[in-house]
Amino acid sequence: MAAFGIGPLIAASLGIVLLGLLRTPLRWSGAAVLLLSVIWAVAVPQPDILISADGHNVGVRGKDGRLHLMRTAKDAFLLKEWLAADADPRSPVDPSLTDGVSCDEAGCVTGMADGVFVALALKPEALADDCARAALVVTVRQGPPPCPSPVIDRDRLRSQGTMALRRNGSGFTVEAYKSKGVDRPWSPAITGDTETEVTFARPAAAKAVDATPSDADPQSDE
Repeated sequence: MAAFGIGPLIAASLGIVLLGLLRTPLRWSGAAVLLLSVIWAVAVPQPDILISADGHNVGVRGKDGRLHLMRTAKDAFLLKEWLAADADPRSPVDPSLTDGVSCDEAGCVTGMADGVFVALALKPEALADDCARAALVVTVRQGPPPCPSPVIDRDRLRSQGTMALRRNGSGFTVEAYKSKGVDRPWSPAITGDTETEVTFARPAAAKAVDATPSDADPQSDE
């Protein structure tokens, strides 16, 4: 079973406690809670995109429902964790991990289940093309300000760490290891980092305005 978070685990624990402690017919409510926790765990959606904290490994869920990997550095431990959390029996060196991934010296690109592309840009010259075509651009460099596509760049990686993204309509919902603006004793917030954005999307193209005067407009006197 794929990873499902802490919610179903708490519900399952509650169900077991009710079954074990109660001696009245009410104890069977624990069985119902336990069953609901299993359904909840199975129904938890898996991430569509996984991005490592250093930006060198990007996993994208393809049309076959499995992760496909774009990477510029080998991290067997990280890949093993990603695959285990996805209930994927493949090993980190399985060649099928790169099926559907196209790479050159400037970067890599691969498709998602809905047909849109995710790009990993390695060189500055790749960013312009990726910004024009990809639904998401990942780069360890500084992101270009005019890029119309959502960008996970060096600054965002540094402040938020590992990320899991889920497709949300035309955009993405972001679940970061360290959410922006969240201050924890073991992971203090960066000064001035108060942004709480959890979703982003490619902005819709502005509709052209027809400035042609209609036939009903009064004509000016010559």
